[in-house]
Parts: sequence; structure tokens; C-alpha cells
Amino acid sequence: MLFPSKEFLFIFLPVVLAVYYLILRKTKNLKNIWLLLASLFFYAYGEPVYVYLMIGTVLANYLYGILVDKFRGKKPLVYIIIAAMVITNLGILGYFKYYRFTVLQINRFAHSNISVPEIALPIGISFFTFQAMSYVFDVYRQKGKVQYNPLKVGLYIALFPQLIAGPIVRYETIADQIDNRKENFDDFSKGVYRFMVGLCKKVLIANNLAMVADSIFERVGAAGFDGTVALAWLGGISYTLQIFFDFAGYSDMAIGLGQMFGFHFEENFNYPYIAHNITDFWRRWHISMQTWFRDYLYFPMGGSRVKMPRLIFNMFVVWLCTGIWHGANWTYLAWGILNLCLLLFERFTGIAKKKNIILRLYTLVAIVVSMVVFRSTGLGSAAKYVMALFGIHVTGAGAGVVTIFLRRYWIYYIFAIVAAVPVVPWLEKKFSQKEGATATVFNIVEGFVLLFMFLFSMTFIFGNAYSPFIYFNF
Repeated sequence: MLFPSKEFLFIFLPVVLAVYYLILRKTKNLKNIWLLLASLFFYAYGEPVYVYLMIGTVLANYLYGILVDKFRGKKPLVYIIIAAMVITNLGILGYFKYYRFTVLQINRFAHSNISVPEIALPIGISFFTFQAMSYVFDVYRQKGKVQYNPLKVGLYIALFPQLIAGPIVRYETIADQIDNRKENFDDFSKGVYRFMVGLCKKVLIANNLAMVADSIFERVGAAGFDGTVALAWLGGISYTLQIFFDFAGYSDMAIGLGQMFGFHFEENFNYPYIAHNITDFWRRWHISMQTWFRDYLYFPMGGSRVKMPRLIFNMFVVWLCTGIWHGANWTYLAWGILNLCLLLFERFTGIAKKKNIILRLYTLVAIVVSMVVFRSTGLGSAAKYVMALFGIHVTGAGAGVVTIFLRRYWIYYIFAIVAAVPVVPWLEKKFSQKEGATATVFNIVEGFVLLFMFLFSMTFIFGNAYSPFIYFNF
């Protein structure tokens, strides 16, 4: 079930909210049970078979959490339990996400003829698997208390706002909120506002720019890129904006939905396209994934407090795993290694400490190039598209296509540029300091603008407009 869908907006969410606040408003335990049941239904609506995989993941990690807490002081034994937990979770993730790819590569490179299985990928498996592992890790680190009630572990892992596309919510973030959260009108209204913002980002910006990006990326052929350099850059920039507003929009909706029910998730994006360099970019992009790998992989290996060869190795492992996490394709590994090289380049040259317009331009170019690699269907097409960005193997065809796209979609590019920089927060801060009617007028205008854009988004939803979602693949 998609957030920007008629079923979710006008049936599922109103029913869940009505029961939560009108019938169960005084009983926290029943509220938790209701949210868990609603979350399982939400997942089963699109994945009726794999909901059992979800339940199995919950029960397995519930038991691992109890064992880790019980044998915490017995180091060899508790390490064996943690290793078993990691193998269980990554084994399930590996089978569904990488087994078919692995067989294909064996057949390709070994010239074998092993039967290639057809394995459907459970939606959101990377997200809920990492959350399940976070529960056990945080219990071991005493960052959250062990849960002896499996329903509460299930609520943490399966909570529908962040279930299928993140952000990756750490157990330590909401361990106390499961029992002690306080719902109030201020949080609820802010949650509604945040949800509407996210929906507009997804429906108005990401979906429309996706049509441009998809059309242009299809021009990569055996001989190179069938178009001009300008068209190649338009496609790369369009996808770079699409993936941000697709994922950031979904994260905004998830954070807003959580807030409606009293949960406070951590931010997942912080205007990454205003970054000074790639190091800064990765502090702002998909923050929940970065902090997960940092705290559960990078720091345990020694982090940056090691000698240079070991530091490079630690960073290599993290970025290799980051690429693998995103999917079973060589392009994701190449994307991860490319980002590793950029980060090492900045560390060795010291430019990560500098700020100027040249570095901002370098950062934006590097981001677009990396996103082209990420979007491409294979390493060959990625190489051809990147070369096209710099004028290599382009046919020069379709010289007027750029103008056609810009005339048709110019308003969405304006929306994207405005929303990609902190213009609105700056205006909110500026007018909130004003006294009298000025601040009130600004709030009213802001509310009406958002309402108009939300209603505009509804026209796309009811019109069954093109609505891809990139991170369903992960």
C-alpha cells in the first residue's frame, strides 16, 4: 500500500486514526496492539505471503534479544548469540535479495547452466531487517531495555509509517516511546503538516521529474548516448532531483505519520544538495543509514582512530556494504566505491575543511555523476552515460528535446530548486521573529499554499498518474 494512494489516504489512515484516538484513547497497551495489527495489515495488503516472513523476523529477534540480555556477562556465549542473529538476518536478506543475482553471475563467469530461480523481493526487507538487528544490538549495548512482550518488538519492527521505506529507526530512538509516548494536538498538527509536505514532494516533484529521467536514460544504447551533452545533463539532474524528493518525501511522510501517533523519529535528510563537499553531503543524505553503518559496523572496527591503512580498510568495508545494501547489481557496488574514492580524495587533500563556490560546483557535479551510476541498469550503460556527460560518444540527436522537456516541466523544476534549499525554514524563522499580524499572515499564507499544493497532488493521485517509487527496490 502506497502512502500517496486513495486506499491509504481515504480508508486505511482515517480508520487507524479513528480507532486509535476515539476508541482506544486511554489505553496505551491496546493502542500498541492496534498499531501492530494495522501495520501487519498494511504490509499484508501488498505482500500477503511475506507478512509471515515479517512475523518470523520479529519472533526470531525477540528471542535473540532475550538471550543477549540474559547472557550479557558471558562474553564468548553472547558473541555467539550475536553472530547467530547477524547470520540469521543477513541470511534471509541475502537469499531474497542476492541469491538470484549470485546464480546469474556464476553462470556468466563460469559458463555454467545452473537453474536461475525466480524470487520475488519482499518490499522493504532491507529496512525492517536492519531495524530488527538494531533491536538486538541496542539491547546488548544497553541503549534500550529488552522487551519480554513480543508484541512490542513487533510494533518496533513493523510500525507501518517507516516499515517499507525507512527511515531506519534505531531501537534506542523509540524504546521508551513504545510505552511512554504522549500524544498531543501540537504533535498531531505538526505531523499532518509534515505528511502533506512529503506527499507534495513525492507526487508533484519526484513523479513528474521521473518521466523526464526515464525517457532520457532510455537513450543509452550499444553505440553510446543517443542525444546531446545538454540532454545527458538534464537526465542526470532530473534523476538526482527525483531520487531525493522520492526518498525524502517518503521520509517526511513517515516522520509525519509517526508524529501523529506520538512517535518521534530522527531526521533522514538535511538539505543534502547545499553540501560544501561529498563529506558534508553524506552527513546530510540518508542519515539513518549512515548512522546505522557508523555505529554498528564502522565504530566496532575501530572507526577513524586507527592508522591510515586500517582506516582505508574500514571505510572500504562500510562503503562496500552500503553498495550491497542497496541492491543486487554491479552498479550499486560501483556507486559505493565511487563515493569511497571521493571521500578519500577529500580526506587526503584536505578540501573537506574548505568552503568556496568551486567546491560546491565540484560537489554537485560529483553527486550527479554518482547518481547516474546508481540509476544505470549495468556498468556498461553507466560508463556510456557518464562519458556522455563529458561529450564522449554522443550522437547529437534530439537537440530540441531539452527545450521541449523544460517547457513542459519547468514548474516542477522550480518547485524542486526551491524545496532543495532551506528557503522555507529561513522564511519561517524570519517571520516568526516578527511581532503582531505579520507572523500570523505568513502562517496563513503558508498554510494556504501547502493546502493548494496538497489538493493539486490529489489530482495526480485520482488521475492514477505515473508513480514509481525507487526505494521499494531496497
